[in-house]
Amino acid sequence: MRTCLVTTYPPQECGIATYSSYLVTELKKYVKNLYIISEYGAKGENVFNVYDSQDPDLAHKIFQTVNKIHPEIVHIQHEFGLFGQHKGVNVIPLLYKFKLSRIPVVVTLHTVYESFTWDNKIVTEAIIRAADSIIVHEEYQKDSIKNNIINIDNFEKIYVIPHGVRRVNFIKDAREKIISNRAIEKKFNIKDKKIILLMGFFRPSKNFEQIIKIFPKINKIVPEAILLIAGDARIGENLEYMNYLIELINESEAKENIIFIKGHFSQEEYDEIVCCADVAVMPYKVTAQSGVMAHFLAYGIPIITSDLKVFTETFKKAEIGFPCKNEDEFIQNIINVLTNKKLKRTLSLNALKFVNENLTWDIIAKKTYEIYINTINKSNKIN
Repeated sequence: MRTCLVTTYPPQECGIATYSSYLVTELKKYVKNLYIISEYGAKGENVFNVYDSQDPDLAHKIFQTVNKIHPEIVHIQHEFGLFGQHKGVNVIPLLYKFKLSRIPVVVTLHTVYESFTWDNKIVTEAIIRAADSIIVHEEYQKDSIKNNIINIDNFEKIYVIPHGVRRVNFIKDAREKIISNRAIEKKFNIKDKKIILLMGFFRPSKNFEQIIKIFPKINKIVPEAILLIAGDARIGENLEYMNYLIELINESEAKENIIFIKGHFSQEEYDEIVCCADVAVMPYKVTAQSGVMAHFLAYGIPIITSDLKVFTETFKKAEIGFPCKNEDEFIQNIINVLTNKKLKRTLSLNALKFVNENLTWDIIAKKTYEIYINTINKSNKIN
């Protein structure tokens, strides 16, 4: 099966690029001829760099390259910022170029919220109409499409495949490695501390400031608690927000127990930081799905989140942590996980079981491949 993926791809710094790299690794077990059509900067086997996301003619550039490959199917990884201005509207002519050429297309919608803004709705509806199959990551996202896009009749072509998670081994000496690599031992002795982790690219929607503000209350009850904040602002983005977080840290009465590690981490460094955590906190205001959460789950780290549906739906499937409606619930749930060894172990084992039975990339790739086959068969019947 000759297959083209249209996606960002490493070494580009993008959650979709990371997602696609893991998916591609496992898909190669099923798809012999797999090609990646990506933005300038992507690298790897069968990777073609042919466009910039801001190119007004990106649809033409992508289509011309794909057309030379003669694929049986195309798979587009979609996020609104990846296809130019106006919510990435340039993905629409690309889809219709494939449709007119009778090349079946699968689109993974990585950003589907509980409700749609006016412009998100216009673009999403057009994508669903033009694509042969749609993949979303959560059942509530399929329901959201049904509830918000009233003019679409064929919902059978919308499939739910969760975000994938790696198979990994816990890094038992992670704290020693972080102390050595990051030279933080002069101020902190983290080996025997209880570590609360905030991690990821800094942006206001992640609401990290909420946890920085309530940390002193947690620290008074759990004096051995450390708040570890690790990440960076994307180049040219959210620098003011990152500086705001640093200012909050410096003003905190518990600043002696807050570690701030700024940087773009290699996979090894990222994993070491994750394995330092006793609990990871995601106080997000808005998100559709989270690659960061996938990393936490991979290592069995208990998770405390806001009560967004993307989190509450996961907690319904597996008891891996707690959603919180307000600051008091964040404080209480974080303290409970830090101080109750039995609870922490139960949450961790639940997370690992949930991952191994449902979310590993080999499972995700197999389900994706099955959708390819189904989509091609349906397309052949129509044509």
